[in-house]
Amino acid sequence: MGKAAVVKALDEINAALAALNAEVDGCGSEPFSVADPLAGLGDGCLDILAGARAVEAGIAALKARAAVKYTDTAQAIAGPDVPVQALEMAVAAEIGALLALGSRAAGAFLAASHAVTKERQLTLSALQSGTITWPHALVMVEETATLDPAGAAALEAQFLDPDVPRPPTAAPIGQLPAYRFKAKARNWRERHHAESIEKRHAKGVADRRVEYRPDQDGMAWLSACLPADQAMAGWNRLTALARGMQGPDESRTLTQLKADNFTEAILGRGNDSGRAGAGGDGADAAAGPSLGIRAQVLVTVPVFSLLGLTDEPAMLDGYGPIPPSMARELVANGGSSFYRVLVDPRDGAPLEIGRTSYRVTKAMKRALQFRDGRCTFPGCNNPSLDNEADHLQAWKDGGSTGISNLVQLCPKHHRLKHATSWEATPATKTGPPGWISPTGRTYKAENHDWEPPLWPQQLAPPWKGAGRSESLPVDPPDFVYIGLSPGEDALERFLHAPPA
Repeated sequence: MGKAAVVKALDEINAALAALNAEVDGCGSEPFSVADPLAGLGDGCLDILAGARAVEAGIAALKARAAVKYTDTAQAIAGPDVPVQALEMAVAAEIGALLALGSRAAGAFLAASHAVTKERQLTLSALQSGTITWPHALVMVEETATLDPAGAAALEAQFLDPDVPRPPTAAPIGQLPAYRFKAKARNWRERHHAESIEKRHAKGVADRRVEYRPDQDGMAWLSACLPADQAMAGWNRLTALARGMQGPDESRTLTQLKADNFTEAILGRGNDSGRAGAGGDGADAAAGPSLGIRAQVLVTVPVFSLLGLTDEPAMLDGYGPIPPSMARELVANGGSSFYRVLVDPRDGAPLEIGRTSYRVTKAMKRALQFRDGRCTFPGCNNPSLDNEADHLQAWKDGGSTGISNLVQLCPKHHRLKHATSWEATPATKTGPPGWISPTGRTYKAENHDWEPPLWPQQLAPPWKGAGRSESLPVDPPDFVYIGLSPGEDALERFLHAPPA
């Protein structure tokens, strides 16, 4: 049917859009709800948004496939005598003009479209079904770009293969914002990358730098590419300083306070002009770095990696995977500013939380930070050290102060929880809660994707193999003894010393 079928299908799409626009305007043939037309209209608009999201994903898949098919046909028509680079430029120019994209954006779109349609079949299927969006697909393309074919296929399957087991309470990847999916994909990629993270980090350290970029309206950007622990510690310290300076007499926003403290730190003086320009009176020019607030970092270390027996990455809260050498340095020299978590060598779950006090409230807060990882509200990425603990069931209503009745929220969403009818679903000791919106829609929690840590090659888990049938499940032991302690070893040599 050719062009006639395309014209007919597009006309039907436009007719459907006109009908949906009429429904948004409340001009449909019948109301969403006869009993409560206003509430029904609001709920109907949410249904339209949800459906439009899925349709947009399908349209994005269609655009990618059409662009790649046009590229293939253009190459076939041009024949072997046309230079490859000239042909690619011509195709990008055609697509860019059609979609109103610049040459670089058109080239990036074509490259991503080729990767999705030719290499990432699970991603294409998820996009066509509307379970992920185009930004999610771009994340998959970016995170698999530097992996070998086997590694790229494994990463894609980890998140999109329906046969991979996942916790029933975990939100599907498509229900997470694309930047949260990017963090999860990057974490998995770092753990399973064929090249050691130590080697890749060494190159990154050599490339550390500070960059300056002019901006509009007399402003400019000053940024630094630093080792993750230093950058995260600096960011956390700026946040803590800014939080401590907020109050009824402080007119600056949290963002402005962070910028002013950063300026004061790098210039080595009070930023009086910045304070005055932001509405402050400059009376407390010494506030900021002189408050004595220390940088804090949360780092989770696989136990064998901590002992130097494997090169498995550790996890830095608010950032992601870091080299084990960096984690060992933080654990050894971090003092009370760093809270260490050992993970079980059998399943990757938190095993022990280092603490500087026996106070239950402090230990429970640390446990909550490691359970939730960040603010648990849908789409929020606020890191643990800047969040607040809140009761799921209020204390006045009989709620306990156990970790399964606590949730970690940033200040903004903490206020939202108490000011609106957003409700959290039940949590557990090991899993954060999901959320129910005022309209009754449920949003599942983001799971942690814990994995069993890597075992050293010279050590084999005694409950796996070693003459046992793989078809027979064998429970791992509660304790694994690996050799003798130095004291036991010395005693053994003393009691069994050979005759003189």
